[in-house]
Amino acid sequence: MSCGGTKKQGLSQEALAERAGLHAVYVSLIERKRRKPTLHVAALLAEALGEPLSKLVSEAEQATKGGRM
Repeated sequence: MSCGGTKKQGLSQEALAERAGLHAVYVSLIERKRRKPTLHVAALLAEALGEPLSKLVSEAEQATKGGRM
């Protein structure tokens, strides 16, 4: 799962992390696909992005099928 929504919404990783109540380094690791978030963390990120969790999961599934993960 990537947090690609940061680019779409003009958010920095730091701003997203602050909104989600997470550490910026952790968000960076998720974006670089070095860590996989738990369902709880994914829900926090979705809420911080103002997106439904289902959309983030769907995008991650599509990326996996397309060989981008």
